[in-house]
Amino acid sequence: MDPRSFLYRDGMLDPDTAISLARRHLAAHDDGELYLQYSAGEQFVFDDGRLKTADYSTGSGFGLRGVSGETTAFAHANEISAAAIDRAAATLQLLDPSNRGGSPAPQYTNRALYTDGDPMSLVPFAKKVALCQEIEAAARARDPRIDQVAVSLSGSWSVVEIVRADGFVATDIRPLVRLNCQVVMKDGERRETGSHGFGGRYLYDRLFDPKAWNRMVDEAVRQADVNMRAVAAPAGEMQVALGPGWCGVLLHEAVGHGLEGDFNRKGTSAFSGRMGERVAAPGVTVIDEGSIDDRRGSLSIDDEGTPTSRTVLIEDGILKGYLQDRLNARLMGMEPTGNGRRESYAHAPMPRMTNTFMLGGEDDPEELVSRVKDGIYAKSFGGGQVDITSGKFVFSCTEAYRVKNGKIGDPVKGATLIGDGPTVLTRVSGIGNDMALDEGVGMCGKGGQSVPAGVGQPTMLVDALTVGGTDAG
Repeated sequence: MDPRSFLYRDGMLDPDTAISLARRHLAAHDDGELYLQYSAGEQFVFDDGRLKTADYSTGSGFGLRGVSGETTAFAHANEISAAAIDRAAATLQLLDPSNRGGSPAPQYTNRALYTDGDPMSLVPFAKKVALCQEIEAAARARDPRIDQVAVSLSGSWSVVEIVRADGFVATDIRPLVRLNCQVVMKDGERRETGSHGFGGRYLYDRLFDPKAWNRMVDEAVRQADVNMRAVAAPAGEMQVALGPGWCGVLLHEAVGHGLEGDFNRKGTSAFSGRMGERVAAPGVTVIDEGSIDDRRGSLSIDDEGTPTSRTVLIEDGILKGYLQDRLNARLMGMEPTGNGRRESYAHAPMPRMTNTFMLGGEDDPEELVSRVKDGIYAKSFGGGQVDITSGKFVFSCTEAYRVKNGKIGDPVKGATLIGDGPTVLTRVSGIGNDMALDEGVGMCGKGGQSVPAGVGQPTMLVDALTVGGTDAG
């Protein structure tokens, strides 16, 4: 079946009429699009030996957006029909007609970064439940101290089409899957958790690979065991070594958001007006790349139809670029970078990260840790809070270790990292040669919208960072 048929069903709209409606309602404005979407998603949660949740849902709708100057009018509905689009177009009457002419259409691309298959329909229901049950049993068999196990399996499939007044039409078919395992380990009165997961824009077959999910189970149990042995975290300003891969979430939150075009156009980012200036230590190069095959944060085209790309944000410590959607790029006199993203048809696009990471350096990771005289080695993060305007952040470590005289010692519990992104980047004194991307589980929130995102970095040494802990000694 043609995936586009999910958008043009029941005779309520056809592709030619969609183009005609976009032309009629959007031609008077600088920019905008008719965004059509059909999505289906499912989630299984196996908890404490039983199937706790098995959800399946579908939805469809459109978003109609007109842009004139700096002003945007947006309306949406969960009915894809000509009548509903005509009703939504009344919102666009609030805009002043443009006298500048329409913005050029995005560049066409035939690139496909992921399969166009539906992950949910290819695996029977019973097999999905059986996988969760098998993972739960495997986790309990790893260690007699395992007291609770929760396994979650999720998949989604989305068909989107962007239709413009100039006749431009772009379609993307987007799969997304994820598998996660969380364990609770109990020893006497002490209980600690460990979790691990992986996923991306591909089908369920990779999740069902025993080698892949057994590695996930091993990591979750290992992390719980580490936390069982953890001692109180130190407190104070000290050297911090950050591990590769998922630790890039700190870079994403504390720096990445500040490099999005809208914050810089409005002058509310710590990086506003600093193009060409040194904003990080030599050797620090930060990239956003939405064009990596199968990655969770990747898109063949963004939600305005622009092909995603590799955007250099910081190169060898110098600020080189911002992440742009079409609106902010036009107003800042720059080119769109393929970072116009939205959570769904019910949201207007805005500049968002895709896969954001720091490139590797030349340092040996073990040698970097050996430079730490008195500090910690942070291997994984949990939740955090970030002020985008200043870049100030607080991150909780889910796995971290005490380091003294270059030797990794006891794991520590309750460590938080406190600082601000722009300052942290200037204190980087070592960059490992082990750059890695995360396992494909990240979500990014901004302006009330959540989208899948990827992060990554090599092992990195920061000379001074405030650690919040309970051991002042």
